[in-house]
Amino acid sequence: MNNHLGSLYTKIDNQLATITFGHPNANSFPSELLKRLAKEIDTLSQNEAVSIILLQSEGERAFCAGASFDELLAITNEAEGTSFFEGFAHLFLAMRRCKKLIIGRVQGKAVGGGVGLVAALDYVFATESASIKLSELSLGIGPFVIAPVILRKAGQAALNELFMAPNQWKNAYWAQQKGLFARVFENLKDMDKEIDDFIATLLKSNPLALSEMKRITWQHTDHWEKELLDNAAISGKLVLSEQTRLMLEKLKNK
Repeated sequence: MNNHLGSLYTKIDNQLATITFGHPNANSFPSELLKRLAKEIDTLSQNEAVSIILLQSEGERAFCAGASFDELLAITNEAEGTSFFEGFAHLFLAMRRCKKLIIGRVQGKAVGGGVGLVAALDYVFATESASIKLSELSLGIGPFVIAPVILRKAGQAALNELFMAPNQWKNAYWAQQKGLFARVFENLKDMDKEIDDFIATLLKSNPLALSEMKRITWQHTDHWEKELLDNAAISGKLVLSEQTRLMLEKLKNK
């Protein structure tokens, strides 16, 4: 797989599917990687040899930098812009309809779409270095596709605090207090040990019970099928603005 398209690997062992995604630019998402991850989650949802999914990213630094700046800058019209942001919408919808619980291992910072990804996970383990921010407003756009996902998990006040302070990092304990992270650890070693123990306990449960609980915890999100795609169209339009172009170029050349 070409470096600029990112990487995606899945390992299945003893009812656990571990998905690892990666990209040289702080594990950011070009559209191709978004599509592959959504498709992989759909596939694993139907796989009877899998009861739990663990989602993680490569390396020990950033968890996910959100949208690929290179790809955002390459957008030339509204249709392309809408299509790109629909990639995040389809990923969140795949996570929503997945019949398996998706556990997250967040080892570093998450920005923009990366925070949306965190919010769409069913249970999240994180390290102290896993700060988060929604930088979209500072780029002349907004976290439109991500907003409903964060709203469901963390509530209106937390969403407002994130999107209105696009340059401010919120630390891992803030994210835990708001419900985006379930557990926070000082280091990777402690986190990974707890993840192993947690998943081993879950795997002793009835897979059908886990699946039914997943369904129940995602009730009242049917409207997302339309809302997330409508919101992607708003982002697709705004990404063409002169202000957004200038800010993306500035950040890319830092």
